[in-house]
Amino acid sequence: MPAPTHPRPHPATSGRVDIRLPWWALALPLLAFVTLLLLILNPADAQAATGDPAITQLVERVQQLMAR
Repeated sequence: MPAPTHPRPHPATSGRVDIRLPWWALALPLLAFVTLLLLILNPADAQAATGDPAITQLVERVQQLMAR
């Protein structure tokens, strides 16, 4: 015996999808990105800051460009 089906209470009238995200769904990835970027851009604070000179020069160049 088939069960009766119920229609949706609010059928979609437009062709686009309406998705709402909570505020933290955007804030948390942004916070993680900024934190990692700051760790990369400030290698002097790292305990073992020895590395390839090319990487150090690249990081210094990025710092100079962001300081402008």
